[in-house]
Amino acid sequence: MAQITNSTKAELAFELGRSMSELRNFVRQYVQVKIREHKINITVEMLEVMACLWKKDGVNQQEIADLTLRDKSGMTYLLDNLVKRKMVTRTEDENDRRNKLIYLTKEGNDLKEQLYPLANEVYEIASDEIGINELKNSILVLNKMIDNLKGL
Repeated sequence: MAQITNSTKAELAFELGRSMSELRNFVRQYVQVKIREHKINITVEMLEVMACLWKKDGVNQQEIADLTLRDKSGMTYLLDNLVKRKMVTRTEDENDRRNKLIYLTKEGNDLKEQLYPLANEVYEIASDEIGINELKNSILVLNKMIDNLKGL
């Protein structure tokens, strides 16, 4: 853990960004270990897509790409793999034929019962000894920083 000293605001913001990257790497690493331990044939990236669909099924590819912070071509690759594994289907949007809506299959929905607790366990460990208000304040700070950078 980095020492917080009499740093400038910019230095602290830099350290916050570095810490977020480190946290993301650790979370991805530990979730992947848990997935392998349970012999589930899915990647962390695929899990992120599935998690979006578990929250809201039947969304288009661009919406999933935005939620997972991926570009459209990377999302196409992930969805192609999930379709091959029979986890999701693509269905033509009746309102806009250019769009395909992504839906979970029964197999994709069934995986939630296996995968959700594994990912949740990692986040429980990561947030140990951190209060709910600390987490809420952290989210507020990060969202302010994101808003400050939007539109640059």
